[in-house]
Amino acid sequence: MKINGVPYRSVWVDPTDHRTVCIFDQTRLPFALEILHLSSSEQVAHAIITMQVRGAPLIGAVAAYGLSLALSSDPSDEAMEREASMLAATRPTAINLRWAIERMLQKLRPMNSQDRVEAAYKEAGLICDEDVAQNEAIGRHGLELLRNIKNRKKAEERINILTHCNAGWIATVDWGTALAPIYMAHDEGLDVHVWVDETRPRNQGAALTAWELGSHGVPHTVIVDNAGGHLMQHGQVDIVIVGTDRVTANGDVANKIGTYLKALAARDNDVPFWVALPSTTIDWRVQDGLKEIPIEERSPLEVTAVTGLTKGGQVETVRITPEHSSAANPAFDVTPARLVTGLITERGCCNASGTGLRSLFPATTGQ
Repeated sequence: MKINGVPYRSVWVDPTDHRTVCIFDQTRLPFALEILHLSSSEQVAHAIITMQVRGAPLIGAVAAYGLSLALSSDPSDEAMEREASMLAATRPTAINLRWAIERMLQKLRPMNSQDRVEAAYKEAGLICDEDVAQNEAIGRHGLELLRNIKNRKKAEERINILTHCNAGWIATVDWGTALAPIYMAHDEGLDVHVWVDETRPRNQGAALTAWELGSHGVPHTVIVDNAGGHLMQHGQVDIVIVGTDRVTANGDVANKIGTYLKALAARDNDVPFWVALPSTTIDWRVQDGLKEIPIEERSPLEVTAVTGLTKGGQVETVRITPEHSSAANPAFDVTPARLVTGLITERGCCNASGTGLRSLFPATTGQ
């Protein structure tokens, strides 16, 4: 995608120093566009934990490069296994992280240590290229859903899409998942408008999705998290499209906290609720999302404080709760498959069910 007309991916190897990996510091958006230069696996782990880099597909790709950086210093078996475990433990819910590390290890374990560094960088690059291709395909399949909505509308009526959190190109290597069909529809000339949930407590919708859409020229409106149901009741939402951090073999969906409530509202108002994902987000080893998917509990400080831009142009963090009030901060919730209209994958759309997933991915079932 482009920023001020310049094409970017969300992660890349520094062309002047192949032992440095570059990412955008997402904690600084939308008020500043800063590039971080990571030169060690420890720096990569810190970036993932602090959410300087986030988004399920992207943290998998960045972690793959993190392992490559670690091997540049010590390509031994012991070091490789230790660093892989450290990187895999940085975030518990998104399955792409574990998937990327396991893929890297499968490639590198049989190799001689002296051959691992070059092979690691090559494999991490392949993970990135495949993510871009998958997300572009997701965009094409999701675009058909938006075209069908437009065909049922009057010429002057716009397509209203609601999304939650950030599942755009800044959450992947490029294109995004839930936002990819929206970008393609906009570029095709369809009249699309996006309701952007603020996504408390970290405000990824207000900060990141709104920034992305605005940079690309897509009409959008930021709303508080609790406004979605109201808009659905009044016919102002044609479709909900969200991303996901993990999908079970039976179609349950783990996504940013608050997604479940949007799915309930959508079901009550007969609004289609679609989830966009690459196949790397499917966890074939998990059947029951509510019982088996670990939900990350993040710092209560994310709830008790908020960061914004002052009139004087300073970025400041202020407390918004009473000093002695405690806070809980579950980062994700699970939406049962029964509330999901369907899944948008790189191989097409399917029902949110084991049967639906197996119809698209028969060879990977059970792996």
